Amino acid sequence: MLSRLRSQKVQEIATAYLFLVPAIVILGTFVIGPVLYAIYLSFFDYDILSPETARFIGLGNYFEAFRDPVFKKAFTNVVIYAAGVVPTQMVIALILALMVTTGVRGQNFFRVAYFIPTVTSSVVVSIMFLYIYSKTGLLNHILGWFGIPPVSWMENARTALLSIMMMNVWSTVGQYMVLFTAGLNDIPDSYYEAAMVDGATYWQRLRYITLPLLRPTTLFVSIMSVIGTLQLFDQPYLMTNGQGGPADATMTVVLYVYKNAFGGYFRMGYASALATILFVVILALTYIQKRWFGEEVQY
Repeated sequence: MLSRLRSQKVQEIATAYLFLVPAIVILGTFVIGPVLYAIYLSFFDYDILSPETARFIGLGNYFEAFRDPVFKKAFTNVVIYAAGVVPTQMVIALILALMVTTGVRGQNFFRVAYFIPTVTSSVVVSIMFLYIYSKTGLLNHILGWFGIPPVSWMENARTALLSIMMMNVWSTVGQYMVLFTAGLNDIPDSYYEAAMVDGATYWQRLRYITLPLLRPTTLFVSIMSVIGTLQLFDQPYLMTNGQGGPADATMTVVLYVYKNAFGGYFRMGYASALATILFVVILALTYIQKRWFGEEVQY
């Protein structure tokens, strides 16, 4: 009997691994393999146009990165970008989620309306906002009603990054609204009913029930938002013709990685080192966020 149970268990484990083989192969080929190879290349002076001249330089690429003023500027830009975008889009997304889960009239319409920018191509969004930000665009037209002179939003180093930040908040807040909505719907109504019986106000229910029980969703949204902002690439590339200007005001780490690897420099080793640094930073921030929010809530 015991041998039969062991045989059945071994068979179940073997079957499970058999079904996992396709996923493991795909993950290893297109995710883990490239990551490991990028880390390997980061220790070489490697030109993709002449790979035969590659030479091992150890940590040389990393030392160069920390001396590189463009990389420092790009890293500063993404830190400022993340610090501004992440809390803003999380707060707005939570407010919208609370609005569309309170049973207001037309809530299905608002859910769709808020989510449409998320499924819109980043190319379309970037081109649309280029027109909005132009000197004769909609934004300057509205500001003109208040006597504010037109601003060259994407041509001014002081406003270029802010312009992309505002566009990104508008285009991604719907995605996180949906996640917060799902988290709110998972909270049992009995908690709110008990609190109302005890005389708790709306703000007390929000503070002591909604926000604590929404912590797992908040953690997930926070991690995804930070990763998305640190990996910013398409909007600066599309809106600055791949240059990250003006004066590197919209240069990001991923855009700088692209420029070093494929944008004319063809320094794959140095680009791999920059990508590895970004990977370590994202990994560290994810760990910090996980510790900050603590254990998941069970209810």
